Amino acid sequence: MNRIEPQAVLADMALLPEADAAPALSPPSSACALFGPQHYEPNYAYPLVVWFHSPGQDETELNRAMLGLSLRNYVGVAPRGTRLAPSTSRRAGYTWPSSEADLTLAESRVLDCLAMATSRYHIHPDRIFLAGFDAGGTMAYRLGMLDPTRFAGVLSLCGPFPRSGTPLGRLPEARQLPLFVACGRGSNRYDEESACRDLRLFHSAGLDITLRQYPGGQELCTEMLADANRWMMDLVTR
Repeated sequence: MNRIEPQAVLADMALLPEADAAPALSPPSSACALFGPQHYEPNYAYPLVVWFHSPGQDETELNRAMLGLSLRNYVGVAPRGTRLAPSTSRRAGYTWPSSEADLTLAESRVLDCLAMATSRYHIHPDRIFLAGFDAGGTMAYRLGMLDPTRFAGVLSLCGPFPRSGTPLGRLPEARQLPLFVACGRGSNRYDEESACRDLRLFHSAGLDITLRQYPGGQELCTEMLADANRWMMDLVTR
């Protein structure tokens, strides 16, 4: 199993002013990471990947994600999680809780990130993908289902579908939103049984779902991201 290493440098990363660490909601001025594709062509309208980082990380995880997805195919952007995550290290990490306040704040940060990306790069408005790992994948689900007609697809890598609230409140529109779901066979957070439970829900709801299972546990691996890239490019070129 190949794991994504964090040493690579972003092709183009811009950071908004960093937020002060706080145990509650992190301030609205939280950072946003921006990734510019290699050999950028201004006349081409690029797909955009909005990345929701894993628990205990921050927006700079976009580096690892784009390294595994593609350095050329997309513009990438990543908001910071809405709350500090429990941590035993000195480095502050963030996560994506499921409260209404956190959902509202996450939606606001995504809108800020979209404005940031479109001000710098030529973005195709109909090719915006929400993607994330673990709790970030669950938040990608939440925001995608909140406004399913706005996005080209949702990718949840080792993140369960949300059960609280009304995630399928816009079911007719949600049926037009493609979903890519990945799980690790040995995961202790989103195992095969959990993925099958979600799959039964998706099928009963009539959603457009692609499910992939990988060896290993709760980890972001190169094979997972490579499949995610192929899935998105298939939708882009279809």
